[in-house]
Amino acid sequence: MTEAHLMTQATAPKPAKPHLPDAARVTQVTHWTDRLFSFRVERPQSLRFRSGEFVMIGLLDDLGKPLLRAYSIASPAWDEGLEFYSIKVPDGPLTSRLQHIGVGDEIILRPKPVGTLVHDALLPGKRIWFLATGTGIAPFASLMRDPETYEKYDQVIMMHTCREVAELEYGRQLVEALQDDPLIGEMVAGKLIYYPTTTREPFHHMGRVKDNLSSGKVFADLGLPPMDPAHDRAMVCGSLAFNVDVKAILESFGLREGANSDPKEYVVEKAFVGDGI
Repeated sequence: MTEAHLMTQATAPKPAKPHLPDAARVTQVTHWTDRLFSFRVERPQSLRFRSGEFVMIGLLDDLGKPLLRAYSIASPAWDEGLEFYSIKVPDGPLTSRLQHIGVGDEIILRPKPVGTLVHDALLPGKRIWFLATGTGIAPFASLMRDPETYEKYDQVIMMHTCREVAELEYGRQLVEALQDDPLIGEMVAGKLIYYPTTTREPFHHMGRVKDNLSSGKVFADLGLPPMDPAHDRAMVCGSLAFNVDVKAILESFGLREGANSDPKEYVVEKAFVGDGI
């Protein structure tokens, strides 16, 4: 190949990409494992949301039509950017495309946040339990970085279960960084308890969220009393099967499911799409 040919290839203008509706520009992409990645995009100036809510994001399909899915915003409400945490599904309609985005690319972001994993949907309490599997930690990544969480509760317990240790890295780094956070570092100290577990790879804590709750293992490990509806509140985010199982356990402790319009002791994010996106 001649030098002239190389120069022509390098300098030739790239085909113009179709302009996306409700476009948000990607500012950062981090691949945590071969199955998990996070990314940040510019936050539309008009977007206001409560920590824990989700929005619809996506890309155009082969026919040029928007392909959208619900994604929890992993960044807190005060953040100037927006962060998302996603699984990679090889044949997933959206994630098979989304996993290849890079800095400077655009995604579709519909600026209409909604969701049930918000403080307003819970009655006041002393302890808040964040219960998640896999990328279900995303809304709690938002809530763990929100000062309101530590103003409302004496203790914040983050239970997160993944198959392998590497899949916990996103949450581990986030929790460790909170200790030195200039905004809420002092608020977090002594209040946030992180309880990560695995189900396949050996780890110092193992077992599924539902098993560690129903057996009482988590309470014994952390030196905490069993859940009591007078003091404990919970938020749940995972697959449909996970949500159903954990709801039954929470109700066995006497907790009732709440909503934005009817606050109670626990809430579940029903819009989370799990590993099928």
